[in-house]
Amino acid sequence: MDPLANLKRKHDYVLPTHPKASGHVTMYLKGYPTEDDEPMSATEFHGRQISNLSSMLITFFGYEQSVYVGTDSFIYYQAGNPSKCVAPDVYVVFGVDAIPARSSFYTWAEGAVPAVAFEFLSESTKRKDREDKPKLYLQEIGMQEYFIHQPSPDYPFEFRGWRRTEAGEIVEIVPDERGGIFSEALGLWFLVDDGPDKVRLMRPYLPDGTPMQTHKEAVDRAKEADAKVQVLEAELETLRQLLAQRSES
Repeated sequence: MDPLANLKRKHDYVLPTHPKASGHVTMYLKGYPTEDDEPMSATEFHGRQISNLSSMLITFFGYEQSVYVGTDSFIYYQAGNPSKCVAPDVYVVFGVDAIPARSSFYTWAEGAVPAVAFEFLSESTKRKDREDKPKLYLQEIGMQEYFIHQPSPDYPFEFRGWRRTEAGEIVEIVPDERGGIFSEALGLWFLVDDGPDKVRLMRPYLPDGTPMQTHKEAVDRAKEADAKVQVLEAELETLRQLLAQRSES
């Protein structure tokens, strides 16, 4: 089966159902800044983790027109109060248009809040990411799940997730025996492995165990497949020449 068609079939099986949001795409609202003076990522490891996770989720949800994947952009969650603002490294919103990309995401204008947010730990933000943001994201903003991860091999391993229960309580998600954490909101497993460029990569997996590929991995796999095809074509041409020689003798 074609890999993209196979991914589409698995996507349709995994993707949770979600209603259409009540608002509309909002690119920009005056009085709400779209950037600050902070760098986009703490280290190259963080930048590559953000880029890889974002691209994998965009590829997976690319079949769905009403799932938006945001990357390192502001989320404003209270109309009229620009201070009520967060900027997760990656977040996923159900029920809103996947295209176009927004400068910022305004929850009241779009009629939806993100279902899941991901933060990748840095020395300057790790305390807030661990201690403050679970309550901020899950209770104050109303997200369903929140995950943190340390992508740099220069620091101790850390990969955790929290979920908001139907009663509104925050509970930490217990990893399975592999260290994987299941996202009920996304219908995906997340595990950590050694990704490209020595990044400690938090990677999405389908429930059947299929890992999502980074862009680099997909390109490398395509090159390997192309090289194998060329070898087979060369062997086939050699065989044709031998058969032709035998028929002439």
